[in-house]
Amino acid sequence: MNRTRALERFRLDGQVALVTGAGRGLGRACAIALADAGAEVIAMSRTESELTALADAIRADGGTARTVVCDVSDPAAIEAVVPPLGRIDVLVNNAGTNIPEPFLDVSLEHLDTILNLNVRGAFLMAQAVVRGMRERGHGGSIIHMSSQMGHVGAPIRTAYCASKHAIEGLTKAMGVELAPYGIRVNSVGPTFVDTPLARGFLDDPEFNRDVLDRIAMGRLALAEEIADAVLYLAAPASAIVTGTSIVVDGGWTAR
Repeated sequence: MNRTRALERFRLDGQVALVTGAGRGLGRACAIALADAGAEVIAMSRTESELTALADAIRADGGTARTVVCDVSDPAAIEAVVPPLGRIDVLVNNAGTNIPEPFLDVSLEHLDTILNLNVRGAFLMAQAVVRGMRERGHGGSIIHMSSQMGHVGAPIRTAYCASKHAIEGLTKAMGVELAPYGIRVNSVGPTFVDTPLARGFLDDPEFNRDVLDRIAMGRLALAEEIADAVLYLAAPASAIVTGTSIVVDGGWTAR
């Protein structure tokens, strides 16, 4: 094998990366990191204004970006939107939601909302992208955005934990089944990340104290730190890694 320098193995020049839920938070950070590494980014979410702002930021920094408005909880929308996008080398299945509430208070509507987006949407997006990867025969990388809650349990998060444990099982099964086609499948499991959404929960002093006590490193993760793990799994540097999870949780699940 010809030797490549370490940082070259994190480059994505000539590759196309699709990021769902890209308009804000983790999705935005992942899209920017992949663009920084040389990928052409396809940013997907339901909010056009957020996608436009992201694409403008990527282009201003010398990157390449396209935008696609799509609700990934809608199977018909996925089938209509994904095939015309053409070649996709990397899928970051980031779109997701959470409605924290006690187990006995979880309504069928809320359960369906969480499972439809976090599990069914991720499953169907992966199916649509993998079809193209197999047809083109060039392999690829699927990265599911999971959570530390895909590895442990937590009160007030039963539906969310169920959805992320499902993603971990999906990651393992896809990783095994798709390996012969050169398609790698992994997940990233963040702890609480310093985003506007998380800060809404952390405004509660008791909840904030409990979260920081459970993170051994004593602080929230930064969105860019989660994006770094995604970049590793997208890049040639992780060419032998599949069917597993990188838990970026500051030590939460180590206890």
